[in-house]
Amino acid sequence: MVKGTTAGAIAPMPPSATTFNWATLQNGSDIRGVALEGVPGEPVNLTPEVVTTLGQAFATWLSAELDLPLAELTIAIGRDSRLSGPELMAAAIAGISNLGCRVLDVAMASTPAMFMATVLPEFACHGAIMMTASHLPFNRNGLKFFTRRGGLGKKEISRILALAEQGNFAPAAPGPVERRDLIGAYAAGLVQQIRQAVNHPDQFEQPLRGLKIIVDAGNGAGGFFASQVLAPLGADTTGSQFLDPDGTFPNHVPNPEDAAAIASICQAVVAQGADFGLIFDTDVDRGAAVDGDGRELNRNRLIALIAAIVLQEHPGTTIVTDSTTSDGLTRFIEGHLGGIHHRFRRGYKNVINEAIRLNEAGQPSWLAIEASGHGAMKENYFLDDGAYLVSKLLVELAKTRLNGQRLTDLIAPLQDPHASREYRLKILAPEAQVYGAEVMNQLKDFVATQADWAIEPSYEGVRVSCSNPDENGWFMMRMSLHDPVLPLNVESNVAGGVAKVGDRLTSFFETLEGLDISALGT
Repeated sequence: MVKGTTAGAIAPMPPSATTFNWATLQNGSDIRGVALEGVPGEPVNLTPEVVTTLGQAFATWLSAELDLPLAELTIAIGRDSRLSGPELMAAAIAGISNLGCRVLDVAMASTPAMFMATVLPEFACHGAIMMTASHLPFNRNGLKFFTRRGGLGKKEISRILALAEQGNFAPAAPGPVERRDLIGAYAAGLVQQIRQAVNHPDQFEQPLRGLKIIVDAGNGAGGFFASQVLAPLGADTTGSQFLDPDGTFPNHVPNPEDAAAIASICQAVVAQGADFGLIFDTDVDRGAAVDGDGRELNRNRLIALIAAIVLQEHPGTTIVTDSTTSDGLTRFIEGHLGGIHHRFRRGYKNVINEAIRLNEAGQPSWLAIEASGHGAMKENYFLDDGAYLVSKLLVELAKTRLNGQRLTDLIAPLQDPHASREYRLKILAPEAQVYGAEVMNQLKDFVATQADWAIEPSYEGVRVSCSNPDENGWFMMRMSLHDPVLPLNVESNVAGGVAKVGDRLTSFFETLEGLDISALGT
């Protein structure tokens, strides 16, 4: 095979269907694979040849979807900071160009920016590809695909993989490849949006002047936010950390949910005497924040804060979240803010699609957000965009400061749980989905025998309220979206409550075979 690493190279033949299982690359609405050697038991399956074929399959699918000849398509391609990114991106560019498409090479970018390449008039791409594997280890990589309608879903990814397996892509006169600065245009849009939204009476151009705001990019693609968004707005970004792209991720996992990562930005805010801190994942589709006291604004607190802002702008709107959000959040959204909390399923695509469905059904929903930090707003194409989400926080930070208030005053009535844990129980049985469903059926039967436990309505899994004063909380068990695992979330409003719920559940789980419950002992 000839590696497709430069535009104009001969398009490689796809791997033989008898030796390569294309379906193994699908991870929900993404493509994910192992791109680098070095981890035992993880053979490389996302090679330049494979990526060349995937790029050609996407272009072919897009041509049919839009009923446009390949030679009339413009497709943007970008990447995050992963070590395998440059070679794989070059392979995708070569494959797509060799079908006659015009390709925009935007170098390092964020996932949200790649979607914006399809709607910004100066780019006006028919489609876009982001090379990323989010917060996964250094040896992984993947592809996310966009059209002007948004990110592709599971069905479209399956179709692209089927086209890749079929191969038979006819080379054409190579299309042009152009280098473009997408992240600069994307950042400029955020700057303008923040200026207009704050509308500072004295310093319109620099509404964040006088604020010290530090950024932790985790050595991913989000370092631009400090220099190209915050600095033009007047913020002091001294003390920002891990802004330089480094695909070995030497400082911490680039994941706002990771305990070490969030501890790092919290410590930095306190040490630097900053007013605010921001942290992004590798490809900047997720973000979280830290207040001036070094307290994290993540998970339920982040959702509550964004919900408070959205409900100021759109009173009574529905806030769609995933299934693991807290009862305290529901009371805050509905009892304090006057909104509607629609707790749906895990999976950021599920949450976003449900908000879109509600809007189409006549029930306004301006925010769809997961506890993981994936947040999408109706005003922003329902795009899960970490940079846009924290920009909404920055606007409110500036406004509350003008009024002599603190941003976190907005969520003062929110009741935080005393403790919460997620245990991941591994399924050892061969048919994981079947076994998982059976475990949850037996769990329902067990809950029915417990006088102080009650099953609550839920769109997935089993959610149970625990009214015992020593527990005072809830737990939920569901099937993992991708792994042979039953995640168990437990939350309590009292000290020791999580452990007590766990102990009672352990007595039930010990009666089952085929389930590894060792996580409950940690």
